Amino acid sequence: MASAAASPPPRTERISYFEDVEVGEPLETPALTVTAAHVALFEGLTGGAPATDPEMVPDLLALCLSSGLGWRVPRPPLVVLAFMGFDWKFHLPIRVGDTIRSRSHTAAKRSMKEGGVVFEEREIVNHRDEVVQSGRLTLLVAKRKPA
Repeated sequence: MASAAASPPPRTERISYFEDVEVGEPLETPALTVTAAHVALFEGLTGGAPATDPEMVPDLLALCLSSGLGWRVPRPPLVVLAFMGFDWKFHLPIRVGDTIRSRSHTAAKRSMKEGGVVFEEREIVNHRDEVVQSGRLTLLVAKRKPA
């Protein structure tokens, strides 16, 4: 009886490296409804003055929340060595009670000696599917250590 070729074992790593990043691969986070508690915690951590309109969400809070929501996508998180920069735009205000989620994809990547640079394009959309913020993140991501 001939034996079938063994399929490779499933990936069991709980982290992703530069080699795992695929250009163009879309990722979408689960949604999160922004509450007054999120705003109060953010203002407490950043030392920001409370907004004159208590229903307004600080612009950078949505970017922070979208980064946190990135831990909830099916792909294991990247081993990010450095956050090299971002180019970010604010399109529409976000209010307490809005539900946001993030859509992103790797626009490009460039290999380096011990890591690689990953360019991610991200949009934060609200429950009406309107893009409220968008931009490009530049990350230095670790490569796997040779076996």
